[in-house]
Amino acid sequence: MTITQLQYVLAVAEHRNFTLAAEKSFVTQPTLSMQVQKLEDELDVLIFDRGKKPISITEVGKKIVAQAKNIVAEAERIKDIVDQQKGFIGGDFSLGIIPTVMPTLLPMFLQNFLNRYPKVNLTIREQNTDEMIRNLQDGHLDAGIAATPLEIEFLKERPLYYEPFVGYVPKTHRLANQTELGTEDLEIDDVLLLQDGHCFRDGVINLCKSVGGNTGDNFQIESGSFETLVNLSNEGLGMTLLPFLNTLELDESKKQNLRHFKAPSPAREISLIYHKSELKIQIIEALKEVIASVVRGAIAFQDVKIISPLNKN
Repeated sequence: MTITQLQYVLAVAEHRNFTLAAEKSFVTQPTLSMQVQKLEDELDVLIFDRGKKPISITEVGKKIVAQAKNIVAEAERIKDIVDQQKGFIGGDFSLGIIPTVMPTLLPMFLQNFLNRYPKVNLTIREQNTDEMIRNLQDGHLDAGIAATPLEIEFLKERPLYYEPFVGYVPKTHRLANQTELGTEDLEIDDVLLLQDGHCFRDGVINLCKSVGGNTGDNFQIESGSFETLVNLSNEGLGMTLLPFLNTLELDESKKQNLRHFKAPSPAREISLIYHKSELKIQIIEALKEVIASVVRGAIAFQDVKIISPLNKN
């Protein structure tokens, strides 16, 4: 039994197709199939039922796949131990970032990080939270940046910063004359939301629920971008809420429509999340240090109340 064989088993288990598994593993299909068959012969069991399409995993195969994940992860940890001992920060690293954070945060830290750690081959993927969690569990991401707390058993969360919500209130809106907003001012039927699937949307809905608003089930206008929500607000279709970093690039005419909340301001917690196995922890620590340092100066708010992204009552 070899680590390579276990890696091939994991590839087949994921893709349920030998040809695709071989392609993703950068080997020929006969080579991969032969190694998987060799492992099955050695164990005297069938890991995969090849008679079904897509290929299915046998009951004993499911247990083998689960153990293979642990073994492969522990094998990779050996290289981590050596890298940490040498003080080496480099190699391949895949990072997921949620869509409501990526456009504002990435330009703030990316060049700084690459300059400081040129030996890290960083791959960045925009993903929603659910997809990110699946990829972290399956080992397709090394870390992610998401709104927390998530309360996922196999994940660790390291807060990076706390980002206040800011109201965008057009001149014709009922709240336009207020210099500050209170959470009690919010009415869910009057707040333009991101479309379903964005954790910031869930945070806004939970904020409105916390002050006795309805669930927003009769809400009609939703969008995939904050820019669209701002434009719709300017057309008199309601107000909206923005993450603080998204307000920094607004032009001066639009900034006049911003309204901050009275302390403690509702805010979201943005964290670096990663598997509890802590693979490539030296790169994770480097990312945390760089991101926290660049954002600290941009967000001056201290008195905040964290709004959970979890859609809880």
